[in-house]
Amino acid sequence: MKRIALYPGTFDPVTNGHLDIIYRASSLCDVLIIGVAENIGKNPFFKISQRKSLIQDAINQNLQNSKRILGEIRVESFDNLLIDFARANSATMIIRGLRAVSDFDYEFQMAGMNARLANDIETIFLTASETHQFVASRFVKEIALLGGDISSFVPSNVNVAIKDKKN
Repeated sequence: MKRIALYPGTFDPVTNGHLDIIYRASSLCDVLIIGVAENIGKNPFFKISQRKSLIQDAINQNLQNSKRILGEIRVESFDNLLIDFARANSATMIIRGLRAVSDFDYEFQMAGMNARLANDIETIFLTASETHQFVASRFVKEIALLGGDISSFVPSNVNVAIKDKKN
């Protein structure tokens, strides 16, 4: 039986911190599904099709840099309840990244709610690597919109896409 994990998020935009979690999580399972949430309420910078494409391109560009043995990685979108999406994909794990203590409270509550909805799906927390602990998509967007250099926070394809979108 394959171990299928789900790493959900809006990934608007995907950052180097997200990629770090993706590679680390992929080494823990046979299949990692990156679930790109529609989440129109967050007023996304990129359309969902663009976010999926940026993630897939970033993974393809950076796979050779990973020193880990990775499972299969798929990028899919969803606009329904996370637990329903997890069940539809036979996921037994939900991966969540934690950057700081401030993330823990929200993620802990979400894990508790998901456990009540589906106690057979475990939530696994991975702490951000020290070089990515402060990187958040919302800060990346703000820095970019104000003309700052985001190249150290995002994959090169995302940096280009954000510059193109601004122009």
